[in-house]
Amino acid sequence: MDYSATVTMMRRAAENAGRGLIRDFGEVENLQVSQKGPRDFVSIADMNAEKSLIRDLQKARPYNTIISEESGVIVPEGVDPNEKPEFTFIIDPLDGTANFLHGIPYFCVSIGLEHNGKLVAGVVYDPIRDEMFYASVGKGAFVNDRRLRVSGRQNMSESVFVSGMLPMGRASADDLQDYLRQLGAVQSKSVNVRKMGSAGLDLCWVAAGRFDGHWQKGLSSWDCAGAIPIVKEAGGFVTNLKGADYNPHNDAYLVCANTDVHRDLLATVKGAL
Repeated sequence: MDYSATVTMMRRAAENAGRGLIRDFGEVENLQVSQKGPRDFVSIADMNAEKSLIRDLQKARPYNTIISEESGVIVPEGVDPNEKPEFTFIIDPLDGTANFLHGIPYFCVSIGLEHNGKLVAGVVYDPIRDEMFYASVGKGAFVNDRRLRVSGRQNMSESVFVSGMLPMGRASADDLQDYLRQLGAVQSKSVNVRKMGSAGLDLCWVAAGRFDGHWQKGLSSWDCAGAIPIVKEAGGFVTNLKGADYNPHNDAYLVCANTDVHRDLLATVKGAL
């Protein structure tokens, strides 16, 4: 099936939401010094971006289900909520909320498309850099119409990785210790490890060859659904700890890298648990 027209529509929706985030991001620095602070403002910015996405997606594809971080599952009118949907958009209007909150220009808008439960297309828009990452099954991955390819590095010792962990309010003491062991193990075998704060962009930067791999525990489907097709179409692997295809609805760990580095990264992350 050709998803090109749907991807074009998804790109427009992401760009529209991103324009609103850019306007709001310009206000965050001013709010840093206010007594109330920017947190309430950022929550409103997130909700406005979500409204923009949902409006555009429903207008273009009114019969598709939508899964969103803020609003949950949105079932179209007249559709039985107990039936498995054929098409589902999985959206994150602001991936990298903490960065946005602190005026750090590393966040994105993410839209993934599932067909009968399988991710078939994705769009991730970085409004700060005006970089539109997108892909659909069998059509390749692109950023602003330039073809993407994962890095060609063959060894962890040459590689720079990116990672993340659950926010401290959601992470247990065991989660933190596991992550610190993994971080130490990967860093000891590589050039270095970065922690950037937006899983969607992290994965897209792997697809672009800027990072050589990524691992993380506890991602929600909306954190990564837009980026997974982009990585895969760029030639990368996205798996769980068993090395099977990562399921964004069920799997605890995501491990992503190019063909040569993935096996060693996976073994290092597993070995540190």
